[in-house]
Amino acid sequence: MEPAKDELKALTVIIRASQAIQEVIRKDIASHGLNPTEFAVLELLYHKGDQPIQSIGKKVLLSSGSITYVVDKLEQKHYVKRRGCPEDRRVTYAVLTSEGKALMDEIFPQHEQKIGEIFDELDADEVRDTISLLKRIGYRAKSL
Repeated sequence: MEPAKDELKALTVIIRASQAIQEVIRKDIASHGLNPTEFAVLELLYHKGDQPIQSIGKKVLLSSGSITYVVDKLEQKHYVKRRGCPEDRRVTYAVLTSEGKALMDEIFPQHEQKIGEIFDELDADEVRDTISLLKRIGYRAKSL
């Protein structure tokens, strides 16, 4: 096969694999009454603690307007609450509630297991190689 055709095939394989992985994750998260964005915010708060709402968007790759909407939805579900910053009234934190923490304590191990199932065809070295290769491709694409 010609190099250009190999590269086009590699691109197609990467995109299809990404779509298949995202679909597995979407279904897993939906089974808990969440969408991927809500889960991403809950996961961030679960692992990193309280976060300024203004900074969440960069960490989960969303616009600030979308983050406000997602935090509103999570607040309605009683998983997140807003807390003002005592030092700077312009800053508002998103805080995981006890209900949100209980939910993540329950579902995150299952989520990790589902991700493990996606990669169970690969050994540890292959997973590390995959990470390394995809990072190199991503960094190269970003530099173009």
